[in-house]
Amino acid sequence: MPDSPAETPEPPRRQRPAQLLFEPQSAEPEPERFFDLESIDDPAELLRRSTELALAFRAAAERATDFQAVAAAQLADPRRFDALSNTEIAERADWTPDYAAKMIEYGRGLLQPRRHED
Repeated sequence: MPDSPAETPEPPRRQRPAQLLFEPQSAEPEPERFFDLESIDDPAELLRRSTELALAFRAAAERATDFQAVAAAQLADPRRFDALSNTEIAERADWTPDYAAKMIEYGRGLLQPRRHED
């Protein structure tokens, strides 16, 4: 019987290829793509498609801003036991306290029609 683990013979290991769970990176980085706009050669089509995207992003940004305002108004609601101040909301959203106050008011306006419907 061997005295130390170093003297214990290890059983032979079977060699199996490792399963790939990801794509290996290529040597060259892929060029950055933006909705395949860079592949459009026709200027009229490029203008049409990029305008379509710009309008979609603008609409999405406006909708997201509305949701921010609603959330800010809800967080500032004095009926909440954990209501936040304008400064606290501003810190969370990376706004100035003045902008937070305006967003809270805007959000309260957005919430008004909902309260009348209930």
